[in-house]
Amino acid sequence: MRADSSMKTTESKLTVQLDEGEHQAPDRCCTPCTHSASAGDDGSQSMDQTAVVQQCKQDEEKSPQITTPPEGKLRRSITSLPVFNPERLRIAKAQVDKAVKMHKVFSVHGPYPVIREALRARGWVEQFKPRSKRHAHKHHSDVSRTNSFHSNDAGESDDSDDNSESEKEPDPDGLYDIMSRLVRHEMVYFYWTNRRDAINTNNLYKEQITNHFAKAGSFTTKVGLCVNLGKLHWFDSADPDTFFPRCYRPAAQGEKHAFIEDYRRTACVSLLKYIVEREQGDKTSGIIHTVQNKKKRQKRRYKSVVLPKVIDFALKVCQEFLESLEHNDIDIGLESPHTLTEEQWTDFIESYYLIVHRGIETENCNHLVNCCKNMLQKLREVSPQLDIDGIHNIWIIKPGAKSRGRGIKCAKRLHDILRLTDGDPTLIRDSKWVVQKYLERPLLVHDTKFDVRQWFLVTDWNPLTVWFYKKCYLRFSTQLYSLDTLDSSVHLCNNSIQKHLMPSQQRHRGIPADNMWSDEQFKTFLSSQGQEAQWESVVICGMKKAVIHALQTAQDLVESRKNTFELYGADFMLGHDLRPWLIEINASPTMAPSTPVTARLCAAVQEDTLRVVLDRRTDRTANTGDFELIYRQAAVKVPQYLGIKLLVEGFEIKSSCPLPPLRSAKHSASKRCGPDKNKESAAEKAPPLPKTSFKGTVNHLKNADSAVVLRPPVPCATPVSTLSETLTLNLPLTVTKSIYLPISAHSLFSRRTSGLSKAYADRFKPCNMQKYPHLALEMTVPK
Repeated sequence: MRADSSMKTTESKLTVQLDEGEHQAPDRCCTPCTHSASAGDDGSQSMDQTAVVQQCKQDEEKSPQITTPPEGKLRRSITSLPVFNPERLRIAKAQVDKAVKMHKVFSVHGPYPVIREALRARGWVEQFKPRSKRHAHKHHSDVSRTNSFHSNDAGESDDSDDNSESEKEPDPDGLYDIMSRLVRHEMVYFYWTNRRDAINTNNLYKEQITNHFAKAGSFTTKVGLCVNLGKLHWFDSADPDTFFPRCYRPAAQGEKHAFIEDYRRTACVSLLKYIVEREQGDKTSGIIHTVQNKKKRQKRRYKSVVLPKVIDFALKVCQEFLESLEHNDIDIGLESPHTLTEEQWTDFIESYYLIVHRGIETENCNHLVNCCKNMLQKLREVSPQLDIDGIHNIWIIKPGAKSRGRGIKCAKRLHDILRLTDGDPTLIRDSKWVVQKYLERPLLVHDTKFDVRQWFLVTDWNPLTVWFYKKCYLRFSTQLYSLDTLDSSVHLCNNSIQKHLMPSQQRHRGIPADNMWSDEQFKTFLSSQGQEAQWESVVICGMKKAVIHALQTAQDLVESRKNTFELYGADFMLGHDLRPWLIEINASPTMAPSTPVTARLCAAVQEDTLRVVLDRRTDRTANTGDFELIYRQAAVKVPQYLGIKLLVEGFEIKSSCPLPPLRSAKHSASKRCGPDKNKESAAEKAPPLPKTSFKGTVNHLKNADSAVVLRPPVPCATPVSTLSETLTLNLPLTVTKSIYLPISAHSLFSRRTSGLSKAYADRFKPCNMQKYPHLALEMTVPK
């Protein structure tokens, strides 16, 4: 009873100082108490701690006034502390013991209340991050967000600034703090962070789970997506121009020239489209000029433009482009001069500006309209982006690794684009700028531009496993869509930009003030337009293919790790035919409940992510919510990494009969076993080698390119006559003569020349074995 009473008194009167990680008594009783986690480990309080608490109670009854704490010390009144139920503490202690035993300790970095509640409902216990490190991480996170484009592994993270990690979720009875202290020395088995650099995956054990892959910037940055999708032909037969707008890095070698060529060619195509649409009287094409442009035409006198000449120039450029696609331009000689000079291009671009952008009056060229139509029809067959390009030739300039619309600008003049990309030396050196063709004719809802945020989940890179979320939402602009202005309030739909703007008074009332629609609301709109069936067959199918192709190109670049997953947010725009166009992919997509739509969908996608990642680990038939498995690649066996230094071990192959030093057979035999008259007589019967043939061969083989060296014969039981010096043979030779060699020498020579070609090997033929006990070697000597 005394122990329970002391525990209850301590739990109700003890001051918890979280910042310093210790418990302190009131100002009058400064004796520190034993750490609560230590007391909780054995389930009892020490007698000294009980005495201190009782003394604090007596002092409080005598003098309830608490002196002001010294500066820099934050104290809490004992009377303001919550009263803990001992039964709940025992339950919490049992829950902690069970969680530790089952490896259910997690850590969340960032304001993710849905993740915390979902994990706690599954029996997990959170290990809080120390407060001091939280502030340091917040400062580091702000710096990282500001300079994220300087990191090669930085991803497109659209976590907004109001998702600060300093926010602390409510813990009214302090129970979560106590449980966190009980597991403060335990291993964390699940990490959920909003920054990839918060956890070093190289320091994790295999059983630890984290929500970020390393080196994923190859597709979560605008630069990485631009580079890798250009290599899609190595991974799939799909064409990236069918789902990803043309993109260039002006600072990269060779791509600046390619962008200038594309810009000029697009200007030619835009002029042809302008001529055709003007003839058709299509007012929706943007040809109707504003009053501001009319005033400018009245105040300024432009030079005269010969329209037929300009159209002929554009037709010529388009025809050359078609011939280059069919490789008909390879017959043009290198000595032939370029058909178009820089001066000609300068004059054409200026004329194009005056006709399309300034809207100057020109004569009608009805006889050239059919030529423009035919050329556009040919271009449409080879250019899938012809319908979305429009006529204004607008391009969007983006910093390579920034998110939430920061630093993005639109421009339509070539010199303005090049000036923006050549401005920052750091970005130029690291090729961090990208220039992408702007979708001038997107699908509009009530004359307002929008984009689609679509989630997908990657649970493994080998085999590549992709989960697609069935729900998404739309983000609208606050202003009506118009190409007369290039302001970001019109052309950028990021919520971080639009939430600070007031909706236009002319915008349709069907678009809510928070600028967001769910996918269900959008399908209702499509149904009113008679296009509801195309949502699944065109929009969803196209987004799935675009996501898979983007991941295929980055599969070899991302650092794969088991027990790792990552949730991404892809941004799409839709064309008039509802074809989705991939704009960018974001790592750590925002989960802030900024609107009723995001509050519902973001909470659902977080809960379903844990179902896929955790519940399916123990039960493959578990419910995965709205996540759908759309791609699972066959696993590829990866060889074990041995490091940079490679070591090849081996041993020397020794001959079964080593060759002795070069000596005459007679001297060798006499040295070993004395002179043998029978063997000497047999050797003397062999015909001597022709002196002229031998000398001539040696003299003519000094300046040869390739040589074959005759080695002394392998010693045998019966000594025979051998050559007394090394003979070098050189090929090819011209005159054929015969040199007689012993059998053993010829056998050795055959082994030495086994690597020669058959043509040279056929020149060496044996002699008559019945007449001579030797072999004859035919060789050719130069005349």
